Amino acid sequence: MTTLIAFDTSAAACAAAVLSGDRILARAEEPMATGQAERLFPLLEELLAEAGLGWRDLDALACGIGPGNFTGTRLSVSAARGLALSLGRPAIGVSRLEALAEGLPRPLAVIEDARRGAVYLQLFGPDGPPELVQPGALPDLRTIARTGSAASLVPGGPVLTPAMPLAEAIARIAARRTGTPQPRPAPLYLRAADAAPPSDPPPVLLP
Repeated sequence: MTTLIAFDTSAAACAAAVLSGDRILARAEEPMATGQAERLFPLLEELLAEAGLGWRDLDALACGIGPGNFTGTRLSVSAARGLALSLGRPAIGVSRLEALAEGLPRPLAVIEDARRGAVYLQLFGPDGPPELVQPGALPDLRTIARTGSAASLVPGGPVLTPAMPLAEAIARIAARRTGTPQPRPAPLYLRAADAAPPSDPPPVLLP
């Protein structure tokens, strides 16, 4: 029986869940536009206490890797890597698109708003890679069910709601992957960062 904690800060919320076996022991999702960095660890401590567990009781950690807010995604991934190193436990990354597809019938298209007139798209059943797509370049989805924040904007099959909260979905996917070789969590960036590199030349380092 795998016991793990999963969390995500890639959107305008701080979400987490504690899973043991097939049971969710504690779960929370707090909407917030900013402040995830200050709230994440207190939230995780609160959920572990609610579940009657300590950090050393965990078999693994799971985090959302985006796509989403750049700063929030880095926060989630960095927290998972740091905890994995300090606890000696594996950390497993799960994409937001995979989590939104969890528990839903196939074939399925997950379509998330990527802003600036674009969407994030991933097809499941058969599975395809996540993509950043302009709506006019989307494949024909008329016979495919859809879910995600932008699903209603794209013609296709029925629009489905997620089968479970995001952090719970991340936890369930990660539990199935526990015990198998997994890469270290890394942010899933499908577009370049908004911030431009500084125009000033870098400082000269003296020998």
